[in-house]
Amino acid sequence: MRTPTAFPTGRTLISVAAVSAALLATVATSAAVAQVPPTQAAAPALPGQTEAAPGALAERLIVGYKSGAAEASSNRAAEADATAKGKETGESVDFQRRLGTGAALVGLGDAHSTTEVADVIAEFKADPQVSYVVPDRLNTPQADPNDTEYGKQWDLFESTAGMNVPAAWPTSTGSGVTVAVIDTGYVTHSDLAANIVAGYDFITDTAVSVDGDGRDSNPADPGDYYAANECGTGIGASNSSWHGTHVAGTIAAVTNNSKGIAGIAYGAKISPLRVLGKCGGYDSDIIDAITWASGGTVSGVPANGNIAKVVNMSLGGDGACTSATQGAITAAVNRGTTVVVAAGNDNDNVANHSPGNCANVISVAATNRAGAKASYSNYGTGVDISAPGGQTSTGTANGIYSTLNSGTKTASTESYAYYQGTSMATPHIAGLVALMKSANSSLTPARIESAIKANARALPGSCSGGCGAGLADAAKTVQAVSGGSGGGTTTTGTTFSSTTAVAVPDAGSAVESSIAVNGLTGNAPSALQIGVDITHTYRGDLVLDLVAPDGSTYRLKAASTSDSADDVKATYTVDASGETANGTWKLRVQDTAAQDTGTLNSWKLTF
Repeated sequence: MRTPTAFPTGRTLISVAAVSAALLATVATSAAVAQVPPTQAAAPALPGQTEAAPGALAERLIVGYKSGAAEASSNRAAEADATAKGKETGESVDFQRRLGTGAALVGLGDAHSTTEVADVIAEFKADPQVSYVVPDRLNTPQADPNDTEYGKQWDLFESTAGMNVPAAWPTSTGSGVTVAVIDTGYVTHSDLAANIVAGYDFITDTAVSVDGDGRDSNPADPGDYYAANECGTGIGASNSSWHGTHVAGTIAAVTNNSKGIAGIAYGAKISPLRVLGKCGGYDSDIIDAITWASGGTVSGVPANGNIAKVVNMSLGGDGACTSATQGAITAAVNRGTTVVVAAGNDNDNVANHSPGNCANVISVAATNRAGAKASYSNYGTGVDISAPGGQTSTGTANGIYSTLNSGTKTASTESYAYYQGTSMATPHIAGLVALMKSANSSLTPARIESAIKANARALPGSCSGGCGAGLADAAKTVQAVSGGSGGGTTTTGTTFSSTTAVAVPDAGSAVESSIAVNGLTGNAPSALQIGVDITHTYRGDLVLDLVAPDGSTYRLKAASTSDSADDVKATYTVDASGETANGTWKLRVQDTAAQDTGTLNSWKLTF
């Protein structure tokens, strides 16, 4: 993304990622949630926890007993335990055999419903001698999709830097989820058409829309080409990018149709929302599109019949996230919509670029085919996750291949092409979110972000400056949220908070704020969320640590001489599964440099 450009009339727009040479090298509340009383009944098991395969009820369970339990070594004890569990639930439960790992294979007999299976699972889980209980899942041979260009989609399947997407498909394909692509609109493409649902054209200024009118229900992309100097003095000419169509293809191209490419969430639907036209798009149009996509009301625009649970914004410009844009994003998230945005393509700190620096978004950096930060990608503590964005400077085929159009100005024949950019990385995460929501519709945006981070793997290559939690892993993440991970920690969403303000002295000693956690059982989750609200000019001076009840520390944020933005309003995730949940947790804050002071306004822990 480049600096926002202006028309000769001085009108300033958010720059469209599609027309930036850096982007497309090939074409140029703080209150605590009420705690669940320990005596309250456990929540029902998710469908994935009771299934042998999607849609197929489990017939057997694999039960792991803790070391020292009689059932861990005695078949007779395991058999007696299974019988007892059956009597408690009114089901016919029987011990079948011992697995090589020592776990017990337990038959479910006449359990014929999700509820009945869930009752048996809950009974085993309530036993302190049981370490885990999971369904005996059915595995099948996994064939590649028959899409003719699938071999070019290294970003989906390559072991080095691909996102491990094919292994997620047996669990979820995104069915039942709509993704709003807030971009240049959509140009007809047969490899996408079946997955396109109604969208909207939000561009009000006819000089930007170039389709002869203002807002209407037709999000068709007429082309965003422009002549030299038309978008600002010194800016060269550019052909139409068909950028929104390329983004949409990565998310949900029709798959197993013996043509073209495979979409990450090919069972999902795309709602194209047009906000970017010639030379870019206005904040006001983008704000309305975010609002409408997530089910909000926009004056003069009909109610949205395809409310999106995921919003993809592969766009941006320079500067801070404005209150206006932040308000729209926060409202969308509060309505249950996850907002995924590009970190930007300036090889700069994301703190300097909006909406990548907005709160309550998943900010995505781009990696190349070797799994390192792409040369153009923004970075920094504001980045949440990395995904394949490609780098065509090392070869065209090292870009991201997706749906396009061959027209240089207006639409011509449909085509495919390699692009690069955080614009291309972002739809990888939007597609992953669609897979997650399809697998588990109860997921909130906060839990989605937490799960993506907790299940990422370390970047195979290098990243200077910070690339978030690592490279997203689709299969591992989908499995975790669908309940099939086996013995993993489940986030309950119980929140504890402190709203007592603490002054942070300039270049002084560290200060601490405490939160007493009680009423929980066992250890903290592997994706403990720490929400922080600090007012402080030049936040790069600050170092943040989480201190566990036993004194162990977890670094949340390091000092950075290049992060000159104000305030820290962020949610961090740490693996605290080795820590007892109950006890006094502390947030430690230190200002490491002179000339700025601040205040820790509030912070919270979500288990």
